[in-house]
Amino acid sequence: MKNIFYTFLMVLLVLNLPAQDTISFINGDQIMGELKSLDKGVIQFETGYSDSDFKIVWEDVSQLTTSTIFLITLSNGERLSGSISSTDSLGLVLNTSNGSRTVKRDDIVYLKSLEDGFWSQVYANVDVGFSITKSKNLKQVTGSAGMGYLGEMWSWDTRINTLYSSQDSVQDTRRTDGIVSANFFLPHDWFLLGAVDFLSNTEQLLDLRTNTRLGLGYYLVHKNHWYWNVALGGAFVDEQYSSGESAKQSMESFLGTELNLFDMGDFSLFTKVTAYPGITEKGRFRTDFKMDLKYNLPFDFYVKGGFTVNYDNQPTLGAPETDYVLNTGLGWEW
Repeated sequence: MKNIFYTFLMVLLVLNLPAQDTISFINGDQIMGELKSLDKGVIQFETGYSDSDFKIVWEDVSQLTTSTIFLITLSNGERLSGSISSTDSLGLVLNTSNGSRTVKRDDIVYLKSLEDGFWSQVYANVDVGFSITKSKNLKQVTGSAGMGYLGEMWSWDTRINTLYSSQDSVQDTRRTDGIVSANFFLPHDWFLLGAVDFLSNTEQLLDLRTNTRLGLGYYLVHKNHWYWNVALGGAFVDEQYSSGESAKQSMESFLGTELNLFDMGDFSLFTKVTAYPGITEKGRFRTDFKMDLKYNLPFDFYVKGGFTVNYDNQPTLGAPETDYVLNTGLGWEW
């Protein structure tokens, strides 16, 4: 009777074991477990014998077989859902609801397990920086936070950055900028975008600038190592000043480009520039530039350095045309 009970228990354990994914490496090694994601050229892989997930370079993989269902993004912009298996030629077979097809390994730029639910497709980060100098009693605090979601047909992202600086005999500096944006993915790496940017900046005498944008974008390059896209469209701008000038609204066009290099070892580089030629304000021209360099540390921590420039050839009375911020910080991402 005892043997029957143990046999029954073992059968239950086997039946309830999670499905196994298998990765084979170029050097002949093999690992079994659950593939959680592929993003920016790195696989996150969970096994039953490790306390934390393995991070594996995608280029080191020779074969892959999964029973997990993934959200799959290809380098040509297609977004699919299904499982993956290898062929003898080291191609990868995508098993989707519309049938099977074979692609090259490097054609897959993003994978995310759909079996973990909504929260597995959410990402977030937060970082802070602080500096103090005896000269003129300078104190400066910076911080940023972000959160987003990437789905099969759309994504959203929200970010905020803030700076506070004070020193003797100088007016305090306060600056806050942020964005709430959403992209709807179209075939062949095109996408629709909608965004609301805001900026509050004592240096440029801006109580608040709200910039609502709608446009169309395209990925010029979309690979495991990096991506580069461009976007254009129109914007409605509402500006409120601390200079005494009356609030005003205007229409602008915009043209922007975004470059993200994320396969440089532990380093990653993000840069973005957007130009805003005036439509209702003839002769006005604004430019926003941002660049972040990040170095990854253990346990999902990182150190980051950033540089931001805002240019306006027709600022409010008494404000400079150009303002810039250089900051560093320590952060953590999820």
